[in-house]
Amino acid sequence: MKIAYCDCFSGISGDMFLAALLDAGMPLEHLQAQLALLKLPEHFEISLSQTHKGALVASLLEIKLGEHAHAHEHEHDHEGHEHTVQEHTVHEHMVQEHTVQVHAHQRDYSEIRELIDASDLSPAVKNASQAIFLRLAEAEAQVHGVPIDEVHFHEVGAVDSIIDTVGAAIGMDYLGIERLYASALPLGSGQVNTQHGLLPVPAPATLRLLTTARAPVVPSQAQVELVTPTGAAILAALAIFQQPAMTMTGLGMGAGRRDLPWPNVLRLLLGESEAASLQDENPRSLGDYSPRSLGMVLIETNIDDTSAQALGHAMGRLLSAGALDVFFTPIYMKKNRPATMLSVIARKSDEATLARLILVETTTFGMRVQPIYRYEAERAFRSVQTEYGEVPLKLKILDGKVVQAAPEYEVCARLANEHNVPLAKVYAAAAREANELTTDKP
Repeated sequence: MKIAYCDCFSGISGDMFLAALLDAGMPLEHLQAQLALLKLPEHFEISLSQTHKGALVASLLEIKLGEHAHAHEHEHDHEGHEHTVQEHTVHEHMVQEHTVQVHAHQRDYSEIRELIDASDLSPAVKNASQAIFLRLAEAEAQVHGVPIDEVHFHEVGAVDSIIDTVGAAIGMDYLGIERLYASALPLGSGQVNTQHGLLPVPAPATLRLLTTARAPVVPSQAQVELVTPTGAAILAALAIFQQPAMTMTGLGMGAGRRDLPWPNVLRLLLGESEAASLQDENPRSLGDYSPRSLGMVLIETNIDDTSAQALGHAMGRLLSAGALDVFFTPIYMKKNRPATMLSVIARKSDEATLARLILVETTTFGMRVQPIYRYEAERAFRSVQTEYGEVPLKLKILDGKVVQAAPEYEVCARLANEHNVPLAKVYAAAAREANELTTDKP
């Protein structure tokens, strides 16, 4: 499994993460071609250059809108200067070192969601992009006390921040990153001047995002913002906050703009997980393996006015859309009404897609989402030959050994019908062959 680890010793922003993905091997041309699928009406240009941050060399991302170079969101640009900021054009947490050019168009959350849905991007990129923006919109809605579809993004809704967010999803897809991990995050301090006046650092939306994700944080002496809302949203939506065991295969260095007493960079470590792959030729030569803790989300909602048929249909659609598990629990709601709690276990990257599907397919007006973890054994598939025919087996692997082999029910049932024998006989025949895989031999 290909994984990546964000070493956020100097924080994270959207442009630092995207720059690290480009530095790690995603071609700039691929990013540009994929972003063109969004069909944004605004003209933009993206460039990548090498810069020194202390003794380290890293990639710096630049975006030009029309004829004007546009400063990025990363708070590392701020060095304590006076700031001239055009009101209504800058997201409340994104004050820059220089005057920011006015954008002709500002987008709310529903408009951004529809823009991504209508694009020709791959489903994986769409899902990850939607998950990031959903997390950010939820945080803003909670901070300002407004419905999520009424959240109006300023700088985050602008072209450069859409590029950061969708670009993050494009980069992870291109590099084949199946799972993202992140270190503890340093919290800066101080204040930032916004269109709403002075606000404390970290920004309210950033704190909400990190709280929801149960992100580990560490103190920092920096009197500046080190983690921006977009950077926090990327990690809250896609990352597991722990350092994984991995075999290193690559490295990306994304630069922030501000010069700090230390190298102001984000290090993105690429690698492969320690879980060994199953070799077709020798199913007992599996290598060492331990159960792993996976980052997931649990989506739940209580429903008392949806028919059983509609709930069954919703379950099928959720499973088809990527849910790892869907189950119903009978409950009682207010006024002693019998009801059903719908629970969905999913990957973080699929959260936005599945949440929207629940809203479309059921009568609920909302749902609760919480991060969860689960331990999962490695699995693989093999087929064995029996007197009744070939039967697929699902193998459970722990510590490099096959400890369980379960015959596939559907195939066993079909063979039992074809041979007019009890299902138990087919199961027993497959189990005898499976025993050869699960028996330890010198």
